Amino acid sequence: MIAVARSAAGASVPGAARGVACDLRDPAATRAAIAEAQPDLVVHLAAQANVSRSWRDPAATLHDNVAHTLSVLEAVRAEAPAAVLVLASSGEVYGVPERLPVTEEALLRPQNPYAVSKAATDLLGGLYADAHGLRVVRARAFNHAGPGQEPLYAIASFARQVAAGLETGADPVRVVTGSPDTRRDYTDVRDVVRAYRLLGDLGEPGVWNVCAGDTRSARELVAALGAVCGVRVEHVVDPALVRAHEVAEVRGSSERLRAATGWTPAIPLETTLADAVAHWRAEIRAGRADPRMHE
Repeated sequence: MIAVARSAAGASVPGAARGVACDLRDPAATRAAIAEAQPDLVVHLAAQANVSRSWRDPAATLHDNVAHTLSVLEAVRAEAPAAVLVLASSGEVYGVPERLPVTEEALLRPQNPYAVSKAATDLLGGLYADAHGLRVVRARAFNHAGPGQEPLYAIASFARQVAAGLETGADPVRVVTGSPDTRRDYTDVRDVVRAYRLLGDLGEPGVWNVCAGDTRSARELVAALGAVCGVRVEHVVDPALVRAHEVAEVRGSSERLRAATGWTPAIPLETTLADAVAHWRAEIRAGRADPRMHE
């Protein structure tokens, strides 16, 4: 396995034979990296993936996410046209659903700049499959979480706050969130990676939802964190973190993926939560995370 990232440090991935520093916004550099690697499988994960950040700087999110993907598609077309390309799309592309659970046939109605950028890259992948015969697998992964995730995302942020409270002996532990009742479909990132691997092995171009098919609200996640950690939790809603334009519930169907590969989520959400808290406690103890901060 060869890992490609913008910096040498980012390309240093456990299990990779080597890492390559490459800015995917640079088409020539991306093509050179693909030409040298001659891959059978490309998994394209690079993106600005935070919704809040996309609202703050929509131009950068749209530009970079589309530029990354176009460079990779062009490089694969020119240098490795027989390779399978797993393109990490997002359940965010569906926006406000007409019905739940959302299937792959649903219309795309993205409701934030990040979702628009992912819809654009998803459509680009479909175009290159149709126009150039590339084996582009568009994996529409819904929300996922796990140990090591940045605290820009809901579960990672909540878990870091619980970890900080546990480390400082707070009772109750205070957890600050945005909207408490919007519901999202969460899958452990390790199950998502397994789905990508199965889809890469299958090599069947098309669209595939990757999701658990169950939703939890922020309120329920905070309560579940308290339960798995055996601690009382004070849940505080910060109005500044509540987005005015937000989809109330996102829940998908992964029946197509299950039928084709046998994939099903194996890691319970409670395990994901416990592992995320354990990760942040270790980071705090090692001095790599500030226990006073929350996001």
